[in-house]
Amino acid sequence: MRLQTNDIHDVAPDAAGERILLLMLPGARNTPQQLVENGFIRALRERSLPVDVLALDAHVDLYLERADIERLLHQTLDAVRAHGYRRIWLLGISLGGSGAMVCATQRTPEIEGVFLLAPFLGTRGLIAEVAAAGGLQQWRPGEIGSRDHERALLEQIRLSPLASEEFPDVYLGYGSEDHYRGASILLAERLPQHRVTAIPGGHDWETWIALWRGLLDKGPLR
Repeated sequence: MRLQTNDIHDVAPDAAGERILLLMLPGARNTPQQLVENGFIRALRERSLPVDVLALDAHVDLYLERADIERLLHQTLDAVRAHGYRRIWLLGISLGGSGAMVCATQRTPEIEGVFLLAPFLGTRGLIAEVAAAGGLQQWRPGEIGSRDHERALLEQIRLSPLASEEFPDVYLGYGSEDHYRGASILLAERLPQHRVTAIPGGHDWETWIALWRGLLDKGPLR
């Protein structure tokens, strides 16, 4: 696979079973190297999971123009499938959660599962609008402008059968003091509760790695 300069491809050593490709999408202004430094790949290796990792340098500027992040994500999925991967999972942290849900809603049949840690899916004003409407099921987006990417994504999520076998398994984790927790609370209402984890913590690496370890211990990648 051709990688961007700051992408990280880490192959599971001597793992038994069919290999999974986990596409990691970091948060705004975070890097693939920070995922390494904070133990996200190490947590997989400690559990001897047959999971190869591709951590993308999907920086915040790509999200400013939805066509740019979509192009990168589609090209990446095409490349890993051409490389022979058939079991593909996603991990999206904060703004990376937006990218993960773009993949899950647009390439649904090709994605086996999604991990979302404190996903940023819209401004707090937009999330408050959805909550005031009674949640994603009751909310209606109204007219969606050509650059209103957050409203468009929330509408895609609203229309998706998140808890059904027709959609990738979604595992959600967030900190109970996270100032962006509103989006997670809305998503949690649409997911089986055994796939949702909330722990004390904020919008930070300490909370995210604790959530990551807890979600892995639920066994979805075994």
